Amino acid sequence: MIRRNIFSILVGLLLMYLSLTNAEEFQRLPLSGIPYIDKIVHFVMYFIMMSVLITEHWKTIRNIRQIFLLAVIPMSYGILMEILQATVTSTRSGSFFDALFDCLGILASILLWVTIKYLLRQNIR
Repeated sequence: MIRRNIFSILVGLLLMYLSLTNAEEFQRLPLSGIPYIDKIVHFVMYFIMMSVLITEHWKTIRNIRQIFLLAVIPMSYGILMEILQATVTSTRSGSFFDALFDCLGILASILLWVTIKYLLRQNIR
């Protein structure tokens, strides 16, 4: 099971590192002055996480219900990271809006997958 999900695990570990790292580290980045950059980053990170999960399970996903069940993993993970930011770090705080943008990234990945799957089925016919 670990081998099958190695990329998801690696993305999860990277997200954990980025979520729990001292916030002052990110303030030095040149993009930190862009308004709402943190929300964009949350969206992209969880879009990537969900996309990796979908890619690893592409052949076993049979219907939309299964993909939404798969989406529970990154959604729960995002909420857990927000809770950990609020409770175990001194320079970070949990944010409802960060979790919301995590979920929006996950939803965008699902919509892309559904669109691609639909288009592939249309080309087969």
